[in-house]
Amino acid sequence: MLNAIVLTVHVIAAAVLISLVLLQHGKGADMGAAFGSGSSGSLFGASGSANFLSRSTAVAAVVFFLTSMGLTYLSTHKPRSNSVVDAPMQTDTPPASPPATVPAAPQNQPSDSSRVNEVPK
Repeated sequence: MLNAIVLTVHVIAAAVLISLVLLQHGKGADMGAAFGSGSSGSLFGASGSANFLSRSTAVAAVVFFLTSMGLTYLSTHKPRSNSVVDAPMQTDTPPASPPATVPAAPQNQPSDSSRVNEVPK
């Protein structure tokens, strides 16, 4: 449950971070604002929008970093479950034991004493 919540916040923080980075102007855009570009007439002023977007990006980056660390912790430290479904299956039969007797030698082969007389000439 907690893993799903942190994952949802992580995905939202990633989307917000991507959109905030794409909304920001590059370093070359400041020169255009100085010469009367349209960004100087924005809601926050010429430098106000840059500060607001920079701070918002920093906050989104911190949230993204913290949720990344939280997901790492949650994936490595699984809580113990008392669920019947997650418990290993237990059987009532004991494991098979090895046979107690040693198999006897086959009876059809001749003994070594009878082969002594079969020396080739």
